[in-house]
Amino acid sequence: MDSSYIIEMRNITKDFGPLRANDNVTLQLRKGEVHALLGENGAGKSTLMSILFGLYQPDGGHIYKEGKPVVIRNPNDATALGIGMVQQHFQLVECFSVLDNIILGAEDSTLGNVTKKKAIKKVKELMDRYHLEVDLKAKVSDISVGMQQRVEILKMLYRENQILIFDEPTAVLTPQEIDGLMATIRSMAKEGKSILFISHKLNEIMKVSDRCTILRKGKWIATVNTADTDPGKLAEMMVGHHVSFGVDKTPAKPKEDVLTVSGLSVKNPVSKRLSVKDVSFHVRSGEIVTIAGIDGNGQDELVGALTGLEPAEKGTLTLSGHDISKASIRQRIADGMSHIPADRHKYGLVLDFTMEENTVLERYRDPEFRSKGGWIRFRNRHAYAEKIAEKYDVRSAYGVSSSARSMSGGNQQKLIAGRELEKQHSLLVAVQPVRGLDVGAISFLHQQMVKDRDEGKAILVVSLELDEVLSLSDRILVLYGGEIVGEFLPQKTSAEELGLYMAGAKRMTKEEMLAVEKEEA
Repeated sequence: MDSSYIIEMRNITKDFGPLRANDNVTLQLRKGEVHALLGENGAGKSTLMSILFGLYQPDGGHIYKEGKPVVIRNPNDATALGIGMVQQHFQLVECFSVLDNIILGAEDSTLGNVTKKKAIKKVKELMDRYHLEVDLKAKVSDISVGMQQRVEILKMLYRENQILIFDEPTAVLTPQEIDGLMATIRSMAKEGKSILFISHKLNEIMKVSDRCTILRKGKWIATVNTADTDPGKLAEMMVGHHVSFGVDKTPAKPKEDVLTVSGLSVKNPVSKRLSVKDVSFHVRSGEIVTIAGIDGNGQDELVGALTGLEPAEKGTLTLSGHDISKASIRQRIADGMSHIPADRHKYGLVLDFTMEENTVLERYRDPEFRSKGGWIRFRNRHAYAEKIAEKYDVRSAYGVSSSARSMSGGNQQKLIAGRELEKQHSLLVAVQPVRGLDVGAISFLHQQMVKDRDEGKAILVVSLELDEVLSLSDRILVLYGGEIVGEFLPQKTSAEELGLYMAGAKRMTKEEMLAVEKEEA
């Protein structure tokens, strides 16, 4: 085998029941390069990397390190070979401190007692070197997802891994955190570390990678030098056809108010301080309103109060003429609310239920799925799940009988989006709706949301992606410090202008915001 490659995966095959996740795939990683792995949701990217990290065993093929064959039976074997992995869904112990998570499994001990003095010094040196500042004393349960990712990276660096795998590392990060991570990855590569980078975001791949390998439906399609290609070519190789990057929609024709928020204030459940401060806005039938902002400016608390996941301190919420300020989650659903949550595992799915069971979590009482005697109509439920899986291209090993836990993150997201769009609703609250989706799935989901709008639904989107905000919205609200500080029409603003309001550098008066609404009408 070629010893010029630090890692070579040759002819890797992996089956999960009837699903062939990897079909004779070859991947070659050079020392000191950033190698991107690109493909649709369910293309086999995470499976291939899980094999390299020892989480799965291949059914065929071989792995070589610097030209010598190796067998990786488990993550301990991978670590011994200098391979580390930041998985798409973080592997942290929430009740442990940041420091304890970093050193877990690699503790320095004397006579059975863990000594942390050397560990603290080493971790602080890594933090300074790679600009990965974290609070070592904080509990993981109390830090943001961006901080959690830094903890995962520090875990790898603490173990002195030379081959680093990042599986969808930017899926839960703010634009500012993404820029920081990109700089960190390039810095690592310059020092000679070899990096495998899984992402659906073509602009990130173009920015950070040296080469890119494309998978489609488990098969190797091509390996290209990133400098010799462009996002359009990569997207076409990934999905097998031309992909439009814009959102095709006609001007909105908003009608009556569906959601009205008046004087809403919400406390952060951890700090107990007000995170949403006297916020008022409305969303009308036939329009898409997007809330833009840097993460941590009250978005989570606002959505929690709207959907019933968090209590409001004060204020009034009205949905289709009904006061839902104190309503239960079930009542809000009955009144016409659909919700695509930011955290699909915590709020979107029961991971040990099947795909079929998850499709009716909010509808199992409907006559379509339950008889008068209380029996489940299994045939109807199965047909409904099959319909969602086919329409939204939800892929899994055993079809609708697969557990949600066994599905890739992107397919879990498509399942939730399909479930929420297909049930009867007057309002869709969608938080980071395309998180973890490939370009083809993003285009399709945006089309479905525009179709929903054109059918008279009201749509409220919370997004950290300015490209999505500008292309999907009919009206944009900017949230800063828990307050609405600006209102814009997408065709009359820019990412740069929005950025000033998102950073708190500018603020509109109520009269200026009202003028924007009149202009739209």
